[in-house]
Amino acid sequence: MNDGTPLQPARNVELGASGEEFQNLHEFVRKARSRLNQNAWDYIVGASETETTMRRNRMALDEIAFRPRVLRNVAEVDASTEVFGRRLRLPVMIAPVGALEIFDPDSGAAVARGAGQFGAAHMLSSVSEPGLEATAKAAPAALRIYQLYVRGDDAFVEDVVRRTIDNGYAAFCLTVDTAHYSRRERDIAKRYVRESRIRATGGDFQKGLEWRTVKLIKDKYKIPLVLKGIATAEDAAIALDHGVDWIYVSNHGGRQLDHGRGAMHVLPEIVDAVAGRAKIMVDGSFCRGTDIVKAIASGADLVGIGRLQCWALAAAGEAGVVRMLELLEDEMIRCLGLLGVTSLAELDKSYLHAATPTNPPSAFSAFPLLDIEPYRY
Repeated sequence: MNDGTPLQPARNVELGASGEEFQNLHEFVRKARSRLNQNAWDYIVGASETETTMRRNRMALDEIAFRPRVLRNVAEVDASTEVFGRRLRLPVMIAPVGALEIFDPDSGAAVARGAGQFGAAHMLSSVSEPGLEATAKAAPAALRIYQLYVRGDDAFVEDVVRRTIDNGYAAFCLTVDTAHYSRRERDIAKRYVRESRIRATGGDFQKGLEWRTVKLIKDKYKIPLVLKGIATAEDAAIALDHGVDWIYVSNHGGRQLDHGRGAMHVLPEIVDAVAGRAKIMVDGSFCRGTDIVKAIASGADLVGIGRLQCWALAAAGEAGVVRMLELLEDEMIRCLGLLGVTSLAELDKSYLHAATPTNPPSAFSAFPLLDIEPYRY
């Protein structure tokens, strides 16, 4: 993480003129596909049962068009934001993904270092290596958040919160949409079970999770609390009553409840319910700079990047994560300039309009130049 001053990337006069290996985001996807076996690949691109929720995530983004303003001076465009008392180069958080070690041996440490080097936030999953302490040691200056799946009693939760604070994480995140583990039919069809799933214990604690645990954390600990998996105004209101600092709008990338709403269908409802009383994160198929701009204009404060992070990590490790963020920044700055704004603060819903999607939604529909051969299950 830099000293708080947004770093300006070196841009070529003409795109495509440099020797950079990755100059379009879809190139990470193609490279990752060439490096991963089918089990690892399905872990990125798959979702639960019919995969309807995952496709709706993408469709919800594609149902939004822009209303650009013109003849405004956009010679200088700043895509940075301030959260948790830190200046970030983009309003981006690398979202928590479990089992990152199947994409790169440095796993979450590589992603945290890459996020810190660039100037984005990072949220570490409690089921990703190398764990809470080792990731903090690997990227001490990065803006780090720790995400927990509850696998034990109150003493278990309190121990993790204390360790999160002791290791300099900016916030603590409790995931609340995984009471039951979903049916991942791509894996079932291949009769494949990840080793981490075989070793997993404590699932009954996640099934029994209630609001009392949220109250416990808020009553005892002075660390910003994030709830991940809020999908209704009703639950957002309860979260506010418990003093939750950040509402994380997420459907687990479509990997939990099938036939849910797309994240960008949910976001406006949450923004209205929160009414500025908490900050808002969102994830769910965000993989272009324009996607991020749509979320910020809709009222989000941070946007989580999930699958794209995995493709970048699998394609080129830590350097791939940094380059992915550089390309997202380039896309965002061009989008903001073409909308006629020079900062995120100028964005609001007046720049958005309902539209008809043009591409059939899928994990790859944001990348029309990409053609991935389907696997026969």
